[in-house]
Amino acid sequence: QVQLVESGGGLVQAGGSLRLSCATSGSIFSILTMRWYRQAPGKQRELVAGIFSGGNTNYADSVKGRFTISRDNAKNSVYLQMISLKPEDTAVYFCYAQVPWGTNYWGKGTLVTVSS
Repeated sequence: QVQLVESGGGLVQAGGSLRLSCATSGSIFSILTMRWYRQAPGKQRELVAGIFSGGNTNYADSVKGRFTISRDNAKNSVYLQMISLKPEDTAVYFCYAQVPWGTNYWGKGTLVTVSS
């Protein structure tokens, strides 16, 4: 069982920055694929960024160059550094973990609001 707890959301002006954190429980963090998703009001949940156990990353086109995903295996945590935030980045951001054998886990989310 893996538990995920997000933090770091809040209200920020357009052009500002935020850093989201996702702390995980358990002892298998280093082999997890970790992802950040977001869901804006009235929209479907979408993938924002992912980082594999080996460190490779991928990003949605809408956030490339502005968001950076990273992980600290010693702290069992994954981060999402967000800069140059836009109002359209407003959403609930969810942490997601995928175990190699297929089990998935979700956090409860943290709200990011970007004002214009």
